Amino acid sequence: MHETARNELLLARPASSRRFRLTLGGLLMAAILGAGVVVAGGGSGGAADESAGRLRTYFIAADTVRWNYAPSGMNDVTGKPWDDAAAVFTQPGPDRIGSTYVKSLYREYTDGSFSTLKPRSPAWAHLGNLGPVIHAVVGDQVRIVFHNNLARPVSIHMHGLKYTKDSEGAPYQDGTAPAEKADDAVPPGQTYTYEYTVPDRAGPGPMDQSSVMWMYHSHTDEVGDTYSGLTGPVVITRKGAGRADGTPQDVDRELIALFQVSDENQSLDMPANMATLSRPPAPDDEEFYESNLMHSVNGYVYGNMPLGVAPGQGMTVRLGERVRWYLMAMGTEVDLHTPHWHGNTVVVNGMRADVTALLPAQMITADMTPDARGTWLFHCHVNDHLIAGMIVRYQVMA
Repeated sequence: MHETARNELLLARPASSRRFRLTLGGLLMAAILGAGVVVAGGGSGGAADESAGRLRTYFIAADTVRWNYAPSGMNDVTGKPWDDAAAVFTQPGPDRIGSTYVKSLYREYTDGSFSTLKPRSPAWAHLGNLGPVIHAVVGDQVRIVFHNNLARPVSIHMHGLKYTKDSEGAPYQDGTAPAEKADDAVPPGQTYTYEYTVPDRAGPGPMDQSSVMWMYHSHTDEVGDTYSGLTGPVVITRKGAGRADGTPQDVDRELIALFQVSDENQSLDMPANMATLSRPPAPDDEEFYESNLMHSVNGYVYGNMPLGVAPGQGMTVRLGERVRWYLMAMGTEVDLHTPHWHGNTVVVNGMRADVTALLPAQMITADMTPDARGTWLFHCHVNDHLIAGMIVRYQVMA
């Protein structure tokens, strides 16, 4: 069975109520029609005036999903069953959750009815439990129509892009009126529309490549929400350097990797995971706590990230093509990561390397022109992280 087929949907109920908001001077109109929304134009292929940028509209929901960090059921790096070290994190039991957890994930839908998931292409199969990639070009507008399918309030907080207080997605005492706080915690079953612009300061700087990475995540309960899985990537391309879909013209393939010790103990979905145990451990059981620290890349451990069988699929690229890696980390003080590519090198900040460094919430762009064929390791070089499964593979084919 394909990896993604193993991640069983628990809850994806259709939207029951809608709340829509329009920014003044917006390029397009939205109309409330029953339970849905109609947007004139927009999307990554919208026909807006190039000089004024495009309105790119995304329909994203927060869903409850059963996520398997190791869907193959084995260590795909060694090609063998779990050893004692790996079994700590992957083997289920009456007092252990194993590798499959209830999680809260951002998922993309085809339209504002939130009834049909948008298929994820083979090129993005490696995204795992990350939300959909938001692509835009400097000068664009980005609209996210967000629906909350969870049983608790959540939000979207955007890094890098420009927004007003009613699209910040973070609850705190900021002196704003109640009308500007509806974005901070979208109630269960409700929809909210977030609006962003993409000025120069959201795009590449003087020393950057043609595109840069940002991210979005829920900030209603930032720690609990992000450990639950509500995180997604954003790629912004320099004005005049992007294709119609917002991707950079000088790049053949984009790959994204989030390095994180995902602390399921602090996930807001942990009560649902504990409910699956027939013999729950004591609250102070240190071994149980350790077993829920999933050392993952995009929600995969021990090489279980989809590799693909041809260039353009999963983590497989073509020899000599221009590959741009977008790397980020999330978490706490243990999330000091050193991603290392075997077999090939990258250019980071204008310098040649095969290892770079990441701190929590830091984002780095690295360019590779692979010249060595084969299947190669891509892993965190922190020893504890490596032993605990923070290791995947990428493949270079002719």
